[in-house]
Amino acid sequence: MLQVTGVSLQYGSKKLFEDVNLKFTKGNCYGIIGANGAGKSTFLKVLSGEIEPQKGFVSLEKNERMSVLQQNQNMYDNETVIRTVMLGFKRLVEVMDEKDALYANVDFSEEDGIRAAELESEFAEMNGYDAEYQASQLLNALEIDESLHYAQMSDLDAKQKVRVLLAQALFGDPDVLLLDEPTNNLDIKTVRWLENYLMDFENTIIIVSHNRHFLNKVCTNICDVDFGKINMYVGNYDFWYQTSQLLARQQKEQNKKAEQRAKELQEFIARFAANASKSRQATSRKKELEKLTINDFKPSLRKYPYIDFKFEKDIGNDILIVEDLTKEGYFENLSFSVQRNEKIGFVADKSTTLTMLYDILMGKEQPDKGTVKWGKTISVSYFPQNNNEYFENCDLNLVEWLSQYSSDHYEEYLRGWLGRMLFSGEEALKKAKVLSGGEKVRCMLAKMMLEGSNFLIFDEPTNHLDLESITALNNGLSNFRGCMLLTSHDQELMNTVANRIIELNGTKTYDRQVTYDEYIDETT
Repeated sequence: MLQVTGVSLQYGSKKLFEDVNLKFTKGNCYGIIGANGAGKSTFLKVLSGEIEPQKGFVSLEKNERMSVLQQNQNMYDNETVIRTVMLGFKRLVEVMDEKDALYANVDFSEEDGIRAAELESEFAEMNGYDAEYQASQLLNALEIDESLHYAQMSDLDAKQKVRVLLAQALFGDPDVLLLDEPTNNLDIKTVRWLENYLMDFENTIIIVSHNRHFLNKVCTNICDVDFGKINMYVGNYDFWYQTSQLLARQQKEQNKKAEQRAKELQEFIARFAANASKSRQATSRKKELEKLTINDFKPSLRKYPYIDFKFEKDIGNDILIVEDLTKEGYFENLSFSVQRNEKIGFVADKSTTLTMLYDILMGKEQPDKGTVKWGKTISVSYFPQNNNEYFENCDLNLVEWLSQYSSDHYEEYLRGWLGRMLFSGEEALKKAKVLSGGEKVRCMLAKMMLEGSNFLIFDEPTNHLDLESITALNNGLSNFRGCMLLTSHDQELMNTVANRIIELNGTKTYDRQVTYDEYIDETT
């Protein structure tokens, strides 16, 4: 068991969390969630001992071992891949190295023999004789080819290093496992393997992740970092989200009723305080007013943009017909058509394949052959994966930037749209060219909502977004009543929005009206 007692941490005047008391027990998986900057990853570092809190302490039961997913991809460049994995269990490697050094000693003494026997016993208790095999099995499961198992870590690319470090964290069945964004750079097959591995894991798991589908699959509890506190909820991410929204609504309704009652009491007191026949009633109402509590509803760090795509122009019978479309190096003889109410999720091994397809559909690129025919009633809005062309060298502020895509140029109207996307007050006057990745995405979404198109194309819209914005986007796309083409690494988004899946790797290899999860079940 891992226990947190009275932990507080702040940097300067910024208080991340205060007086945190939590217990993390065996057999449970805890998801740590919170707004960007709330302190999720910092809290993991407090748990691991990398950061010391100003107050309180973290305690791990005696003889229990903690394992942490390392974030520095280059820290093991001088080690072999297999040894890097085994270094997840440092004591095992220490025993192995000391044992090997003793046996290599040409002047092997009786004292060395006694020490070697002690080490052999400890090594066996740690299942050391199977360690190399277990490390190889983990690497194989994470799709690190056996030819690389004894290569230097410096020879691997970044994506391969991430998988090796994940294998390191999982190695040796640790008592407590800390994982910060473990699904980054993993394909869907490997993510599914990891989900199953963690669901079968019998010890304690604590995870920070922006992958909602992953959190829903593996988590038994959610720890919410907000209001300078960390509160634990039983259930997965969806259950937490529904509960938190309900509690927020109930709190607001209670406050509204309390405010209305307070107003009624104040009016009565003001009217009858000097009236002798009503003085007893006025006194009674004063006492009630004193006892009436209106909760100080603290502003959450977590903010959800408002995303809702509407269109006025009805969709006709002809929507989109693609015939024998070919682009050398990307795809050949691609044909498909879009029907009413279809939201097609596109899947490919290379994201550039789908980006090229969308660029051709939008007329930004030309095919080598084939045709694209849009229906006369169709208006299209496109969210490109690379949006630099909209912001680079743009000296406009956000109100001016959004005005380019609006028929109504009234500032208050444009500020209203920016406010929906969390740009309020002075934020709306920021220069477009200095925006962060997430801010650019929110601006692009505001642009698309303003355009009011009945056909939407999204190429990786969740890149750079936090969990709150991803959730809001998911709701907006689920509620959209037009047609859509969609590509995203966010499995929850694909699964809840797309009602047809097309797989495109050179040629079209799959095209069925199924959910994304059904597609995964059929193809893995």
